[in-house]
Amino acid sequence: MGEILEDQGLIRHHDGACTCWWHGTDAEYRRYHDEEWGRPVTDDTRLFEKICLEGFQSGLSWLTILRKRENFRNAFAGFDFEKVARFTTGDIERCLGDAGIVRHRGKIESTINNANRALELRDEFGSLAAYFWSWEPTAADRPQTFTKQELSKLGKTEISTKLSKDLKKRGWSFVGPTTVYAFMQAMGMVNDHVEGCVIRDVVEKQRDAFVRPSR
Repeated sequence: MGEILEDQGLIRHHDGACTCWWHGTDAEYRRYHDEEWGRPVTDDTRLFEKICLEGFQSGLSWLTILRKRENFRNAFAGFDFEKVARFTTGDIERCLGDAGIVRHRGKIESTINNANRALELRDEFGSLAAYFWSWEPTAADRPQTFTKQELSKLGKTEISTKLSKDLKKRGWSFVGPTTVYAFMQAMGMVNDHVEGCVIRDVVEKQRDAFVRPSR
């Protein structure tokens, strides 16, 4: 299992490497932490997937969603929002009958609604990536230290609240400030790997080299 360093918010693994505490001992969850979470994303399809899955996660654990992610991709046409925007009532019923996903009518209907809103965003900004990355916090908006204690205060932020309000104004649903901040973490808009996690520096180097999209 490795040694849990509770105060530091770290797990020290058998190879001596330390990573964030929250993925626990689950191998799939650790792969997500090590290889995906916090790394900058610009692909519109993946961004749409991430914000939709964060909406489905509301009230559940992220590990539950992660284990069902391939089923979600199958149910929602790989999160191709052009295709999802054309879903019909028959597709809603199909999804409600799919035991491999979270069968919540409101969240399923929200995904279809948000696909149409994503098309509008793309038409206005050139890409979802250009819109979302325009909300990236400045250094002044971020904590000075990235300890477990500091990060535990960031369930939502001033910027995630503003982004949530803007999305809702544009007709998006299931995009509350907490959901939006989790999305910001997942897509790499912020690097919330705790200090001492070996992945933190890897992600920071990727963010330093990353070219922010403008269209």
